[in-house]
Amino acid sequence: MATTDRQTATLALAHALSAAERGLPVFPLSATKLPALRSPHRAEDPPVHCRGACGLPGHGVHDATTDPAAVRALFAAAPRATGYGIACGREPHRLIGIDLDIDTTHGNDSVAALQHLALQHLFTIPATVTVLTPSGGRHLWLTGPSGVSVPNSAGRLAPGIDVRGAGGYLVGPGSVTTHGRYRLAPGTADLAPAPCPRALLRLLTPPPRPHHTTEGRTSATRQGQGLVQFVRAAHEGQRNTRLFWAACRAYEHGFGDDLADALTDAAVGTGLTEQEARAAIASAARLTAPRRSL
Repeated sequence: MATTDRQTATLALAHALSAAERGLPVFPLSATKLPALRSPHRAEDPPVHCRGACGLPGHGVHDATTDPAAVRALFAAAPRATGYGIACGREPHRLIGIDLDIDTTHGNDSVAALQHLALQHLFTIPATVTVLTPSGGRHLWLTGPSGVSVPNSAGRLAPGIDVRGAGGYLVGPGSVTTHGRYRLAPGTADLAPAPCPRALLRLLTPPPRPHHTTEGRTSATRQGQGLVQFVRAAHEGQRNTRLFWAACRAYEHGFGDDLADALTDAAVGTGLTEQEARAAIASAARLTAPRRSL
């Protein structure tokens, strides 16, 4: 490994340890913003859906920890890590990340969209930790109340606004990726993550699921099983396409979130990584959002 790479890895560990000291669960990331450790179950057939219960590292966000010794061990096992992820939704902060993307191609102004939501729903965007991304976007760090689980979403609030909640993660400041470095916005380094305004929290938390008849549930289950089988039968060269198509159909019929884990497992079984699979499913959720009842 080149000297520069070693320095980058050392700095990534230092930033991760600093975050862990503040109670933020962390784990190593590669320069592509994906978990730096490969899954220990990647060669198992049928695929194993494990969230770290096996005790081995390599479970992405489920590896996240605040224990300094455990953080050092994770980075020692991932010597080429160039950054770190921060798990959202975990105690004590129950972090919620508001990811404001910059999309010059489609003219989306996510900052203006968030301000519009604030005016429309009568809340104020608080001063809080803000991380600037290499692409020109920004991540706002907020905290959630105990007992409330905020789901991950892409474009649900507005185009260009993604939300990182329970089961998701944010790239930590100081991380280096193929596109550049993540850094704290001036004036926010000494701030603590601000509590999420209640009106915004209501927008982030999905309403109770409507009651479905037995016939409706049976039909949805049958469709879901068929989509999972469709993904599982994919060959090399068609894995992403089949997964994306199946995820779109699932979201269009209202059970995309419920089927996401099963679709992920099926895609991993065909050779995709978990992160690749979840990225494709998130893209499907974003694409179909305008056509779904949210």
